Amino acid sequence: MRILFSSLGAHGHTYPLLPLAVAARDVGHEVTFVTTAPFAATLTRCGIDHVAGGMDMLSAFEQANAGPAARKAPDFRPERVSKVFGSILPRSYAAAMAPVIVDRKPDLVVHELANAGAGLAARAAGVPAVCHSFGRMWRPTGTTEALRANLAEVAADLGVDLPDGDPMPLGNPYLDICPPSVQDPAFPISPTTVIPLRPVPFAEPGDLPSWVPEHRKPLVYLTLGTAFGDTGVLRTAIAGLSALDAMVLVATGPSVAAGSLGDVQDNVVVRPWLPQAEVLPHADLVVHHGGAGGTMGTFATGVPHLVLPQGADQFSNADVVTAAGLGDHVLPADLTAEVITTKARRLLTDEAVLGAAKAMAAEVAAMPSPHDVARRLSEHA
Repeated sequence: MRILFSSLGAHGHTYPLLPLAVAARDVGHEVTFVTTAPFAATLTRCGIDHVAGGMDMLSAFEQANAGPAARKAPDFRPERVSKVFGSILPRSYAAAMAPVIVDRKPDLVVHELANAGAGLAARAAGVPAVCHSFGRMWRPTGTTEALRANLAEVAADLGVDLPDGDPMPLGNPYLDICPPSVQDPAFPISPTTVIPLRPVPFAEPGDLPSWVPEHRKPLVYLTLGTAFGDTGVLRTAIAGLSALDAMVLVATGPSVAAGSLGDVQDNVVVRPWLPQAEVLPHADLVVHHGGAGGTMGTFATGVPHLVLPQGADQFSNADVVTAAGLGDHVLPADLTAEVITTKARRLLTDEAVLGAAKAMAAEVAAMPSPHDVARRLSEHA
């Protein structure tokens, strides 16, 4: 079977789809992946055919701002979210997908939740599609109706109708990587078939420090992801974590230069990039920004969280982590080194939190694996 995957060109939107794409290739499907050019090397290393297409998210936000904007994390104000995800990006990806669909003649399109344009292109071409989540279902307050209006315009231009319900899944079967116990209780909010799919951490290969697998002191892993890195937040977090009797491993990501953090304490190791999927199983505490990838990956490995949310869905994820007893969070207004130290020290020794984290890992392990789901994708073609 020929399957065409497509995600927005961002790590947090592309990486969650890669385990299923690789599994689909492994079980014998012919897989092509459409996303922006910077992910060509990643997909090629995974043995997946890449076709470059679509606008990157920051460029879309700049267009929504009607002019150049600082190259920083997107501004998630409702009106801009609605324009970017309901009009600018869908038009870009629908245009990119159309010729690929004609050329590759897929039997099925797998479109990422935020990439409705790929789903609309499939609908316009009469190709069945399924929607792949990138984390917990989340919609910025005040965006749903405006998103629907914008997407309805795009759909009309493509000659198709927008189905009832949540506009982003497009009424397609929904591959849900969020463990049921922490999914939004209002989900699903449209009559969509929900297909559980185990979240599997994915990251670019990198050098794992040799001491990590055999560390003797507790290991705290700190990351703010790929789009929301902030030098000031990282410095504060490092100052707080370095006061612990623990080793602190920091991944700055592409948005913060490792050298900008200055000198660090002897128990802190800073790297610009780390293979997160390899780090997580060795960590005793993960301090992260609450992005979907870091949250789902930490769920899968049974490690407590300390969440430092910066924007987008991160505040919602932070609330869920805390409410489920899986860790704690620190809001930007409360962020100090002392608060970080106090909360991290508690989480490293709190048996109730550790037990909840291990129970979450067991819940994730019981979900169907990417290979399990890949073998059944033909049912939706």
